[in-house]
Amino acid sequence: MGQNFIRNVFYYKHYFLDFFANLTEDVQRKFDWTLELIATTERIPIKYFKHIEGTTGLYEIRVEAGSNIFRAFAFFDQGQLIVVANGFQKKSQKTPKNEIELAKKIQKEYFNEKGKTK
Repeated sequence: MGQNFIRNVFYYKHYFLDFFANLTEDVQRKFDWTLELIATTERIPIKYFKHIEGTTGLYEIRVEAGSNIFRAFAFFDQGQLIVVANGFQKKSQKTPKNEIELAKKIQKEYFNEKGKTK
């Protein structure tokens, strides 16, 4: 790859990695490609990484594989560190509220463990 990283990607606990382990190799490769894009590109295309309206600092990472759409939630810590929270397969137009709530819970847990509140 040989790219210069401008952001670091961090997987908090097991949340995303458990989801990732159950994906097909093709979808895993697409997630890897997308996460590398996020780590190495100054202006990330909104198609792959966008802020979730109505949240404090939650972002959605988007991956498509055929007709399947996958998402992972992430947030920033100290500017250039992206913390990946949970992932899921999106099966409808609207992002499931329970997945957003889980991401908020993970975000709060992360910052509480660091001794911060968000």
